[in-house]
Amino acid sequence: MNKNKLIKRCLIGDGIETYPFNDDRYGDIPVLRHKSNNKWFGLIFTLNDILYINLKAEPETISILKDQYPDVITSAWHMNKSHWCKIDVNKIEPDILDAVIKRSYDITAPKRKKK
Repeated sequence: MNKNKLIKRCLIGDGIETYPFNDDRYGDIPVLRHKSNNKWFGLIFTLNDILYINLKAEPETISILKDQYPDVITSAWHMNKSHWCKIDVNKIEPDILDAVIKRSYDITAPKRKKK
């Protein structure tokens, strides 16, 4: 999978692609966020020619995922290690990747107000 295909997979609901880093050191690093509340739910980047995505999840979920996919899902790069994980997108099954993207999107979505 390439970066553009990964971005398209992540653009669900009110998800948008932004580029907040203007520093040449970081290159093109898309940040996926909610249009409605501006919260991040994904960060796509390349390290050592490997395409990764950082996604948010509950600490318990991250622990389970890291145990099940030790060479694919690891501690997040430059993010809170308890609440974010790093996924090698070309080594994980597409349905698992989609499920973690959806979970990250859901837990960062705007909270609905009770009436």
